Amino acid sequence: MLKSVGKVLGLLGFLYLFLISIGLIGKAFQYFGQNVAETLLSTTADPLIGLFAGVLATSIVQSSSTVTSFVVVLVGGGVIPIVSAIPIVMGANIGTSVTNTIVSLGLVTRRAEFQRAFAAATVHDFFNIIAVAVFFPLQYFTNFLGKAAEALSKVFAEAGGLTFASPVKVLTEPAIHMLVQMTGKTGWIVLLLGFAFLALSLRYIVVLLKLLVLERVERFFSRYIFRTALRSFVLGVVLTALVQSSSVATSIAIPLAGSGVLVLEQLFPYVMGANIGTTVTAILAALATGSPAAVAVAFAHTLFNILGCIFVWPIRWLPMYISREFARHAVKRRWVPIVYILVVFFIIPLSVYLLR
Repeated sequence: MLKSVGKVLGLLGFLYLFLISIGLIGKAFQYFGQNVAETLLSTTADPLIGLFAGVLATSIVQSSSTVTSFVVVLVGGGVIPIVSAIPIVMGANIGTSVTNTIVSLGLVTRRAEFQRAFAAATVHDFFNIIAVAVFFPLQYFTNFLGKAAEALSKVFAEAGGLTFASPVKVLTEPAIHMLVQMTGKTGWIVLLLGFAFLALSLRYIVVLLKLLVLERVERFFSRYIFRTALRSFVLGVVLTALVQSSSVATSIAIPLAGSGVLVLEQLFPYVMGANIGTTVTAILAALATGSPAAVAVAFAHTLFNILGCIFVWPIRWLPMYISREFARHAVKRRWVPIVYILVVFFIIPLSVYLLR
């Protein structure tokens, strides 16, 4: 009994370390490029450039909530119009999934665990890419999201804003702040520390899950937490809204997938729910501005994610198949995930932006 309690406490401790590692990696990227990201967004006019600027900016700051909230402020201040802002938040959807993929690299030395974790991470990427591929051209030629969101914003523009603290930030921010101060706010040291904590925490989370009798843990999640697609979806919405970060909400599932506790079919609706839950932060920020244009952008982001879920769900086999096949190749060639992250999230968006 005491051993089991010790293992549970150890699991919670390494989960806390895991959350700290994500926070440290995010802080490091912010030190490297917060001003760069803001410049990217504020100088964007062409919709296609805006799309890739959204991908790049979110990949740099590791937070779609931060990027979309900043876009809302820019629109509210009249810096960019609604029609230019919508492609940016579409790109932010793709950029935010880079965190999951980076997290999965913490298991790269453990073949079976890495294959499952990498598939779970990239299914979020491919879901977002498919949604953007379908709805961006439609938005480009018709501005249907802008028109629908503007109509909806008229109802809520005078509602006023609300704020609430993310429980994850409340729990981890003191430790993250202390560690950042200890490094002298040096970006590359914070990044290395974050990756070290990530690798350590992922390794022992997987080990402890197995020691706690994997079958029992899997039965608990299957019966109660991820029993149905609807339950998984709602959990994704609620948890992401509470922690105010789809990156954190979806990254938490990576070690569960790596250990075999959750399968891709259980995670997929959870990921879709996380995409909708992450829009709550921008909506609250928009309502606080009292600007109809800002509210419209926030609602456009929500509408886009809802439509993405509706469209992709019937063909959910496609992103799951692509992610599984990609993970199979990534295990054979360990350099593939690194190249994938660099090319998709940084090199292509930066190249498109520079060649505008």
